[in-house]
Amino acid sequence: MDIQRVAIVGGGTAGWLAANHLGLTAMAHKSLSVTLIESADIPTIGVGEGTVPAIRKSLKRFGISETEFIKRCDVTFKQSIKFVNWLDKSAHGENNFYHHLFDMPSAMGEALTQKWLAKKHVAYAGTVSPQHAVCEAYKAPKSISDPEYAGALGYAYHLNAAKFAELLAENAKERFRVEHITANVEEVILAESGEIESLITDTKGRLDFDFYIDCSGFASLMIDKALKVPFIDKADQLFVDKAVVVQVPTSPNDVIPPFTISTAHQAGWIWDIALSNRRGIGFVYSSKYMDDETAVSKLDTYLNGKLAEHQFRTIPMTVGYRERSWEKNCVALGLAQGFLEPLEATSILLTDFAASYLASRFPKSVEDLPSMSQRYNHVMSYAWERVVDFIKMHYCLSDRSDSKFWIDNRDTGTMSDELLQRLALWQNFVPNKEDFFSKF
Repeated sequence: MDIQRVAIVGGGTAGWLAANHLGLTAMAHKSLSVTLIESADIPTIGVGEGTVPAIRKSLKRFGISETEFIKRCDVTFKQSIKFVNWLDKSAHGENNFYHHLFDMPSAMGEALTQKWLAKKHVAYAGTVSPQHAVCEAYKAPKSISDPEYAGALGYAYHLNAAKFAELLAENAKERFRVEHITANVEEVILAESGEIESLITDTKGRLDFDFYIDCSGFASLMIDKALKVPFIDKADQLFVDKAVVVQVPTSPNDVIPPFTISTAHQAGWIWDIALSNRRGIGFVYSSKYMDDETAVSKLDTYLNGKLAEHQFRTIPMTVGYRERSWEKNCVALGLAQGFLEPLEATSILLTDFAASYLASRFPKSVEDLPSMSQRYNHVMSYAWERVVDFIKMHYCLSDRSDSKFWIDNRDTGTMSDELLQRLALWQNFVPNKEDFFSKF
């Protein structure tokens, strides 16, 4: 049987990213239709306001103007993440920092790395790339005359997640003819063979499709509630599981950093993202090492005692991912697929990658599902595991010893075998491309 009708359940960044990727595919396969079903009663999480450079490729493919995107979504440039106080203050000084740059090191990167290792008296990022100096000078990665989605240096964006979803929705509906239905999914009907047969909604009744994309967030209506795919918990490796988030208005004259600021504290870290009209701030922490009241107090200190002037909320974070992202005739994306923590903007990265990968290899018939789902699940599991390693590496390489949180993060029992092997290798050799078999 041919797959002709695709339903995406859930909007937000994940749902509408999927709608654009699949909508673009549907334009080349005229028999394929894409419908997004979105609830008007469920607000989006809306805290993922940082991206990585890969998003530029997707936006360009969607036909979205970079100029319009910047104007409509309160966008600012992101060339780096500036990690502040992630090292021991007594050894490295108060407000010590390093940049994780988005530009590639120069062609002499390996030789420059060896030179830096011999002295270590300057910032490593400043040794291998001019972008360090550009960031510290608060300059942009491109000039006003550069073509859209191109610049002198590598870059991504900070953005207003809600406005970004609106722009993606508009593009998917107008450019790719994605149908938009506002309704609540009340029940998922399974066929005798176990695949999803139809959806029961409150306003549109029963809706039948051939293939389903679960973008219903932490609710995971299809992949969890209906198909019962197990969840792989990663709390034993990544300790952070809560965030207190707040938005702070800014004035037009405020300086905008062209990078995310990530400031470590005794049980986690704080993100500080400047958009064109406000700052998005999140106090990320582990509930095992810090209680909620202390977290709120610490965030208040970060805001110079002005937290009470703004609305804030505490968000729990379930750390891990689905054992299988693709089950039967359903693929989970976004928070329904999994979530780790906001460090390095890996959530949007994984969502965009997973949606693009699915769209580029979308099955034409149900006979294709077993082989394609097996390959897809293998790729996604590998990607998730490597991202876990990547995030864990930020913590386990820190020499902070001011709290049990940092000390416990260096326990080798909380690291994967792959990470331990690589860290052992890199004790003696500079990392190079041959050490990696995937971009993840």
